[in-house]
Amino acid sequence: MKFQFILTYNCLLQIAKLMESEKVRYSVDSDRWNKNMVKRIIENKKYLGNEKYPQIISEKFFNQANEKRMLKATSVCVISEELQEIRNRTYCFECGHRLSRIGGNCRSAKWDCRNHDCYRLEYQLTDQMIIGAVLTVLNTAIANPNLIESDGEISVYSPTADVIRKQNEISQMLDSAQGDFDRIKTEIFRLAEMKYDCCTYNDSPQKTAQIRSLLENHEQLNTLDIG
Repeated sequence: MKFQFILTYNCLLQIAKLMESEKVRYSVDSDRWNKNMVKRIIENKKYLGNEKYPQIISEKFFNQANEKRMLKATSVCVISEELQEIRNRTYCFECGHRLSRIGGNCRSAKWDCRNHDCYRLEYQLTDQMIIGAVLTVLNTAIANPNLIESDGEISVYSPTADVIRKQNEISQMLDSAQGDFDRIKTEIFRLAEMKYDCCTYNDSPQKTAQIRSLLENHEQLNTLDIG
């Protein structure tokens, strides 16, 4: 009853919080929910139930939610959540400048580089062309996850000239027959701190492995699944 009541008002975030509070698992590996997950359930007919999936939403509320969604989409030209996410991550191949979506009307909207030093596209790059390109990449990766490479080291250590100089100083102190133990110990701790500052951490390999695990055995996408 709670789910049906909130769904009537299309409060996706509230539904997500309710699912978490009721400890409903989204998948075998996760019990976390967000509004995009709820949105996908509302828009996907497989959750009405079939031989593979149990029914988790009634046909009545499924139709009501999608009728309201379609009415909003056709009455006002609103940039969808999927396009908004893409717009935040789309850059010009030539100059690296952010691509902009120009024009508020859905029929006349197009994408182009707004860098005045870069050339303008000779053709109209539309919303559907952008979404189609993203879907092609995702489905290609789903079909062959090994295409997603995770090259690069997790951590890299590149000593500076100061670190090398400090190492030499400590070596000379250790070779001295009258070395000051407390001073040497202090300098060794200082060297360790300097070496730590020279370390950089790269989380790309972990993120790449996570993306590959999400796409492996995933069904091909017919619509953009921004989640």
